[in-house]
Amino acid sequence: MLKVHRGLQSLAAVVTSAIALSTPLSAIAASPSYLRSGFDPIGVPVPPPEPGNAGICPAFLEPAISAVVESPSFSRGKWGILIETLDGRVLYRRNENKFLVPASNIKLLTTAAALQRLNPQTRIRSTSLRQWVVTTNRASNNNYANVLLRYIGGPQAVKTSLARLGINSRGYRQVDGSGLSRSNAATPTTFVDVLQAMYSAQGKEIWQESLPVAGVSGTLRNRLRNTPAQGRVRAKTGTLRGVKALSGYMDHPEYGPLVFSILVNQPNQSGARLAGAIDAVILRLTRLTPC
Repeated sequence: MLKVHRGLQSLAAVVTSAIALSTPLSAIAASPSYLRSGFDPIGVPVPPPEPGNAGICPAFLEPAISAVVESPSFSRGKWGILIETLDGRVLYRRNENKFLVPASNIKLLTTAAALQRLNPQTRIRSTSLRQWVVTTNRASNNNYANVLLRYIGGPQAVKTSLARLGINSRGYRQVDGSGLSRSNAATPTTFVDVLQAMYSAQGKEIWQESLPVAGVSGTLRNRLRNTPAQGRVRAKTGTLRGVKALSGYMDHPEYGPLVFSILVNQPNQSGARLAGAIDAVILRLTRLTPC
């Protein structure tokens, strides 16, 4: 997480104390589009903005995001979050090396490895690898993902391919291509490392094209619609009972491309609330501004 200047430490403490007294509804939870989509409003207090500034200064990003994940609704949740700039500057971290069930985020590993091993025009059951990857990630097609994993040689082939991109194989455990198995496990650091590597690796255009766009396409078409994140977030969703994940990129006007991975495991909480909390984190990130 960002280091707070010594002169701001006492001010940050005051802001953190004030969080509990803030208005307990986020703007996104109150928006008509969220209410129509079935998401429950989540009481998430936020730090007050700087005077005359609707954004969030870097020093206040940590309490702003922590206010979401530490809400009483998620007291039993296991969160892992890592947010970086494209050049590797950490903006927020929380249990970034903790192993969590990643659900369909495991497809990021499968498709990234496939693009390192195969030509995009390779045919798989009469469909090009390019289209196979797009269908796997954008529609989160489990059958496509599992067939693709078998086609490239299984989990060991993924490890070998991703190791060439500098990905630590000890940061994840993969047993299928789709993420349906709860025996899969990974850390937010692993996904951020893959996202960082695939920003410039072989097959980067196909891989990035395959990711759903917030409020526009794929499994993100009904999320973050009519918000500052619409059209600016390209990310892979993940869903199992008690599991939600979102890992991808944000096109930030002040900081350029941001890379993030957010994983949460909480069996006693609804998927709608978990997804709403992840979206609340994303919206706070859109408000980040240099100050």
